[in-house]
Amino acid sequence: MGMTMTQKILAKKAGLESVVEGQLIRAKLDMVLGNDITSPVAINEFEKNGFTGVFDKTKISLVMDHFTPNKDIKAAKQCQQCRNFADKYDILNYYDVGNVGIEHALLPEKGLVIAGDCVIGADSHTCTYGALGAFSTGVGSTDMAAGMATGEAWFKVPSAIKFNLTGKLNKWVSGKDVILHIIGMIGVDGALYQSMEFTGEGLKTLSMDDRLCMANMAIEAGAKNGIFEVDDVTLAYIKEHSDRTPEIFKADADAKYSRVIDIDLSEIKPTVSFPHLPENTKTIDEAEKLNIKIDQVVIGSCTNGRYSDLETAAKIVKGKKVAKGVRAIVIPATQKIYLEALKNGLLETFVEAGMVVSAPTCGPCLGGHMGILAPNERAVSTTNRNFVGRMGDTSSEVYLASPAVAAASAIKGYISGEFE
Repeated sequence: MGMTMTQKILAKKAGLESVVEGQLIRAKLDMVLGNDITSPVAINEFEKNGFTGVFDKTKISLVMDHFTPNKDIKAAKQCQQCRNFADKYDILNYYDVGNVGIEHALLPEKGLVIAGDCVIGADSHTCTYGALGAFSTGVGSTDMAAGMATGEAWFKVPSAIKFNLTGKLNKWVSGKDVILHIIGMIGVDGALYQSMEFTGEGLKTLSMDDRLCMANMAIEAGAKNGIFEVDDVTLAYIKEHSDRTPEIFKADADAKYSRVIDIDLSEIKPTVSFPHLPENTKTIDEAEKLNIKIDQVVIGSCTNGRYSDLETAAKIVKGKKVAKGVRAIVIPATQKIYLEALKNGLLETFVEAGMVVSAPTCGPCLGGHMGILAPNERAVSTTNRNFVGRMGDTSSEVYLASPAVAAASAIKGYISGEFE
C-alpha cells in the first residue's frame, strides 16, 4: 500500500521501508524546539532523569519569545534557566532579546528546518514547518526533554486528509482566509490526529508566507501535522535560507486518505473566526452586517507577523488614522522582519496611523503581555486562537482574521473589509 508524505518521512526517520496508520514507531529527530515557557519544564525533567548531555548541540533550538522582553520576575527566571542550560551544553541555536524572533517565524528564516526533516517542539504550533515539506508536530515538555537527550521520539503514524487546491486567491485574500475557511468547514476536531496534506495546481499560487500560516493552524483543526507538497516555491525558499540539501517526499499515487477535499482558492473570501472557537467562521460580508465595534487590533504572531503581513497592513492604513478608541498593536515576528519594515518605511506608516510597534514577541496572543484585554473588550487579531480568556479577561472576545481585515478594522473601528 502506498504512503502519504508524512508517512514516508516517518518511515525514513524510523529506519523502516514502510509504515501504516496507527503504527507505533521510534523516529530520529532533526530538531527539538522549546521556548521560555515550555523549556524550563523540559529542563527540569532532563535533570530529574539524570541526563548529562544533549544528543546534538546543533539540533536543539531554545527561543525566548513568549514573555520577552521579560514582563516580570517569574518570566526573567524562566529565561535565566534556559540561558544557563544553553551555556552548560553549548547549544548553538539559543535566541534571546536582541536576536530573537517568534519561534515559528524564526526557525524557517534561519534555515534550521528544511524539507524532509522530522521536528518536535514543546509548542502546539510547531506544525508550522510542514509548509517546508517537513514533518513537524507539537509535544509535551517531557517528550522535549527525552528528545534533547536521545534525539528520538515515539509517534503513532497518523492517517491523512488530502486537500486538493485549485484556482488562485483574489486580491486581499490570503492563506489565513484559506485555513480559517477550512477549519470552518471541517471543525476544530475535523482532522483529529491526522495529517493535513496540501497539494494540487493551486499550490503554486500560494506564497511561502501563505503556506506557513496555513500549516501553523493545522493544529486548530485537531491535526497532528500539516504538510505541503514540495515545489519550486519551497525549494527557492530553502535555497535562500539554508545550505543544507532538502529531501523531498511525495505521496504515492495509491496513498490512502481518510478523505479528499477539493478547495477552489478563487472562491474563498476574507474570513473572520468569531468567539470562542476557530471553527466559528463568517465571511467578511456576513461579519460586516453585524456592526461589531472593537477595542483592539493585533497584527503579528507566529501565524501572521511576517513581512508580507506587515506590508499588506501598511498598504491599508497608509495616510489614514486608527479609529478613536481603538488600540492597534503591530508585532514584527523577527528582528530581521522588524529591520526590513523599518528600512522600507512600514513602521513609520504604522506610527503615523496611530499604531504602536512592539519588539518581536508572542505577547498578547496567549494573554502574556503587550495587549491584554479588559472585561467585555473585543479584539480583531491575526493570531491563531480565540478561546475564552485567550487574550485576557474571560468576558473579552477575540475575532481571528487576516492582516488585511485587521488593518481595515483598526481604521474603521468595526470589523471591516474596506481595504481601499
